[in-house]
Amino acid sequence: MRRIMRKHGIKADVRQKKRSRKKEQQQYQEDNLLERKFIQIAPNLVWVSDTTELTYGRNNKVRLHVVLDLYGRYVLSYHISPTETAEAAIEAFKRAAKQAGTFAPLIHTDRGAAYTSKDFNNYLTSNNSKHSLSAPGTPADNAVIEHYWGDFKYIWMTHHPHPQTLTELKDLVKQGVEYFNTVEISSKRNNLTAEDFRNEAV
Repeated sequence: MRRIMRKHGIKADVRQKKRSRKKEQQQYQEDNLLERKFIQIAPNLVWVSDTTELTYGRNNKVRLHVVLDLYGRYVLSYHISPTETAEAAIEAFKRAAKQAGTFAPLIHTDRGAAYTSKDFNNYLTSNNSKHSLSAPGTPADNAVIEHYWGDFKYIWMTHHPHPQTLTELKDLVKQGVEYFNTVEISSKRNNLTAEDFRNEAV
């Protein structure tokens, strides 16, 4: 339609609604309750979540969902789904709640469709949890999990043979999550693993 209109010099007589960039930016700031306060003093105060794409075989794609506790940067749960949906995101949080035995009062995510959906936000509300959101195109607002993806993909996934089946991928992901939780040490955790650091607090 646009091509034909351009060819014949036709322009739509529609007034474009003006956007208030200043108001939008203010709204993004108000939505970001976390405000990049990535250092937490105890477990289960703030959980962050995100998804990334993984492949197996001949470019078969899935989404890996992770829920990470900012305290010690410990992965509470993960979930692999064919696509990124609210249902898949909720499932990841259900697993996190079961693992932690509680629900964090603050959840931080980006503005992906799964996280801005009515179902997901109703789920958070039902668990008395507030939702903090990154500004669009601002991965630094969720820097901890972005860093986790970097390590997971470029330290773990690329140093292992490419999985040919979904079962192989699931096994590799499970091993990777266990590695970063129970093997890798960090000076930010007093040279402890994420699991040991979390257990000390408990």
